[in-house]
Amino acid sequence: MNGVFDLGGTDGLGPVVTQEDEPVFRAEWEKAAFALFATCFRAGLFNVDMFRHGIEQMDPAEYLLSNYYEHWVHTAEHFGAKAGVIDLAELDERTRFYLENPDAPLPGRTDPELLAFVDAAVKGGAPAARESDKAAAFKVGDIVTVNADSPAGHTRRARYVRGRTGEITGAHGTFIYPDSAGNGGPDAPEHVYTVRFTATELWGSDTADPHGVVYFDVWEPYLTLSENRGAA
Repeated sequence: MNGVFDLGGTDGLGPVVTQEDEPVFRAEWEKAAFALFATCFRAGLFNVDMFRHGIEQMDPAEYLLSNYYEHWVHTAEHFGAKAGVIDLAELDERTRFYLENPDAPLPGRTDPELLAFVDAAVKGGAPAARESDKAAAFKVGDIVTVNADSPAGHTRRARYVRGRTGEITGAHGTFIYPDSAGNGGPDAPEHVYTVRFTATELWGSDTADPHGVVYFDVWEPYLTLSENRGAA
């Protein structure tokens, strides 16, 4: 899926401005937005890749003009409404109420099991490695090219590496395949490799640092063995 969220290698957006000692949260509501991921994940509304795909379906202008945790809220609303557990009209009504009554108490809920799950998920994450009896099609040292087509739906095959050739420098075993899991399919584990691309291969000799390299983790179905042995 192509869209404004796939910004790797895109120029004209200006420098990335970083802040020294940047706070984890810039507003109180962002803490609640952060907790939405683990709670919705536990409820079965989405997996990690579906969560990303929900963000990818935002209106492009809204995506560019909103901040990080607004994206999280959008995808929680998207899948909550899709599953029938959120009524968007009721949500709008409640939003208006709290905008007009900012000091009104929020609904309370006590759920020790949910709290324990969120605490464990935040601290430990959710491993994406999955067992598979598939044999690896490639090995470290192979020169490979990333498929250049534009897939429909969710993918982790960024546009700036499509059609580019590099060398496999690491093989990591099998992991959840985002192009399946992110589009409502099964985990469908596939082998994952780290591929080393020269900056010249990615950006061209006129603009690239001649000594620069980029390492990109790539799922096996994205790759074909290359005959261009000198590209890496």
